[in-house]
Amino acid sequence: MMQAGVPLVQSFEIIGQGNDKQSMQKLILGVKSEVEGGVSLAEALSKQPLYFDQLFVNLVNAGEQSGALETMLDKLATYKEKVEALKAKVKKALFYPIAVMVVAFVVTVILLVFVVPQFEELFDSFGADLPALTLAVIALSEFMQAWWWVIVLAIVGAVFGMLRLKRTSPKVAEAFDRMALKAPVVGDIATKAAIARYSRTLETMSAAGVPLVEAMDSVAGACGNIVYYNASKKIKDEVSQGTQLQTSMRNTGLFPNMAIQMVSIGEEAGSLDAMLGKVADFYETEVDNAVDALTSLLEPIIMAVLGVLVGGLIIAMYLPIFKLGSVV
Repeated sequence: MMQAGVPLVQSFEIIGQGNDKQSMQKLILGVKSEVEGGVSLAEALSKQPLYFDQLFVNLVNAGEQSGALETMLDKLATYKEKVEALKAKVKKALFYPIAVMVVAFVVTVILLVFVVPQFEELFDSFGADLPALTLAVIALSEFMQAWWWVIVLAIVGAVFGMLRLKRTSPKVAEAFDRMALKAPVVGDIATKAAIARYSRTLETMSAAGVPLVEAMDSVAGACGNIVYYNASKKIKDEVSQGTQLQTSMRNTGLFPNMAIQMVSIGEEAGSLDAMLGKVADFYETEVDNAVDALTSLLEPIIMAVLGVLVGGLIIAMYLPIFKLGSVV
């Protein structure tokens, strides 16, 4: 709208009235009222920290100061789209196996609680010894019938407790994030995603003319991992003391040589934002490929696990019937 010459206040009015969500309307029209009152857009956005982070406010402020607000908003939109797309890919890699595991657990519980007892009554009428596998499944079924609610509560409580601890305890959150980076297969995706977000955020801030030391606060918050957050803060401290960015990145031990070399070239050639953009593009593509490879790998493994789990229960229940048939 600004590129089309529509005044800022009128643009907010159009966007606010055209939004279906009441909460979004209230937010946008609230910012509009602040701007109408003579407050700068950056200052108005800074009063809503829950919705507009420091990076957003800093870039809008840079755009207002330089007289290129519409260009800066366009950069922000591109940045947010790429970061959200990256988040969605990482979530996809994690959501698929978790969803299948939950479904498998629910199906197994239903079989053990409702189906196996029906076979148990039938087996009692045989009056014969049952195979060891069948006895084990029946024992597991009896345990689940008696204690299923305790198991469900324990799982829900454990998940809720871990999430709460992660939110409230920095040490626990850091331990979880370190484990995520070192986890097999998924750790590689998490590492590449953090590097991509670091590079993309720093590229956007650098292209906007934000000083490197000031930019590092926004970069730290955008990494999505406490390990890289702490590393970004350390980089900020070293850069503020005159250390080169590529040297500070190497000192953390978290960035691959390729990323450090690209940053080094960017610093020497005076094109840091362009080099950071190439690093971000490369690692975003790497995350894409890793997620696709993980999904392709998990599908047959998950199908095999489900087949063994459900098939094993069915075989355990039909073994006595097969045994009885052979005797007859």
